[in-house]
Formats: sequence, C-alpha cells, structure tokens
Amino acid sequence: MSSDRWGIFMRKFKKQEWMVLGLEAALALLLIFGYKNTAAQKVDTWSGHVESGADEKEKGIKAGKKKGEEKEEEEEMLQEKKIAITFDDGPHPVYTEKLLDGLKDRDIKATFFVLGEKAKEHPEIIERMQEEGHIIGNHTYTHIQLRSTNREKFRDELIRTNQVISGITEQEVQYVRPPYGTWDKKLEEELNMFPVLWNVDPNDWCTGNTNRVTKSIVDKAKENSIILLHDCYQSSVDAALSSIDILEERGFRFVTVEEILFE
Repeated sequence: MSSDRWGIFMRKFKKQEWMVLGLEAALALLLIFGYKNTAAQKVDTWSGHVESGADEKEKGIKAGKKKGEEKEEEEEMLQEKKIAITFDDGPHPVYTEKLLDGLKDRDIKATFFVLGEKAKEHPEIIERMQEEGHIIGNHTYTHIQLRSTNREKFRDELIRTNQVISGITEQEVQYVRPPYGTWDKKLEEELNMFPVLWNVDPNDWCTGNTNRVTKSIVDKAKENSIILLHDCYQSSVDAALSSIDILEERGFRFVTVEEILFE
C-alpha cells in the first residue's frame, strides 16, 4: 500500500475511533444523567412520603392532644366540686319559708346567719332550719357593724344572739358572720366562735333582677366558693334556687360552710 493511501486510511480510522469514543462518552453522559434524574425522582418520591408521613403523624398528635384535652375537660365537668351557699339577715316569715321549701325539694343544705331579733320573732323557722339539717350562725342581734368605738356593744349583741339561737336549738352556736365583714380576732377566743366570710357576692340586696343575680353567682362560682345571699327578698330566693340548679348541672355539690373550711 502506498504511503498516501496509508495516510488516508489512518486518518479515517482515527476519525472513526474518535466518533466511537464520542458516542461512548455521550452514551455514558446520558446514562449518568438518566440515573441522576431517576434517583432524584426516587428521592423526591421518598421525601414526599416522609413529609406526608410526618404531616400525618403531626395531625395524629394534634388530634390525640385535642381528644385528651376534651377528655380532661369532660372529666373536670363530671368531677364534683364543693361549694357553699349562705344566707344573711333572716329569718323572714315569707321568703325564708319559700327558700327552705326549695332547698328541701333539691336536698340542699345551706348555712343561715340569722339576726337575733328576727330569730326571737320566728323561732319556728329556726327550728325548721335545724330539723332539715342546715347550719345556723350568728349575724348579731340588730345587724350592728363592728367599729373601734362600739366593740363592747358588738360583743354583747353576739352573746345575746347566741342565747336566742341556743334557747331554740339547744345547741351551741359555733359560727358568726360579722356584718360588712369587719371583725376582731380576739373575739374568737373570747366567745369560742369562728368567723365565716364569703368570696362570691352578687349584691342581691341592691337589685330585684333575679337573672342578674343568678348570672353573677354562676359566673363567679368556683370550687370551695362561699356564696353570700339574703333570704329576705323574693328575687334572692329565686336567684338562689336557679343558681343551685345550674351549678349542680356543672358538677358542683352544695355543702355547709364547715365542709369548706375544715375538710
């Protein structure tokens, strides 16, 4: 073969060789990129499954938490909470009797802080309170407020009222509610009496609006609350009984003040 033909052959061979190499390189690149795309798709799909699984898990956690909270609220609603209802300034010959009827129908025990002068006028109502299981406490004889200038008179009124109540019930009076909440702790030892104040006051004495008084009571009521009312107004009696019905539905159990204070 002449040198010219050999040169032409070699150039063609090298050209073909380079073409083959180029095709192989291109094929390799296609394979690489194809693998990467496939891998990327698989990663995306896997990531989607992971994210979807995480979302579902988070939703499940939230749903479980919500159910748990709802269960706790339901259990709290069903759990009995103690509360005491108390009445001052009686006994009244009409309204206290109506109140006692309503309490008896509901099997509710209350605490009455009576005025000595009214207890003396209506001993039969005091007897009924005792017979039906209510606690009877002292609210002074004439609703006197303790001041720095009248301590002895205040003390005498407590003693006089104790004598009236004990003369009817033949039991010692243990509890006192000082009018307007003013008190001298030294009297506790002097008279062997325990003061009982309050933490729910709907101010029933200054309104005849039963619904307003009821709303005030049920909105403020909490476990171990002591409700202050007066059994000398029709609106107060109605509000007391309505509040009892509502609060019992909400899981409250009405007790006398001694269960709140000493248990």
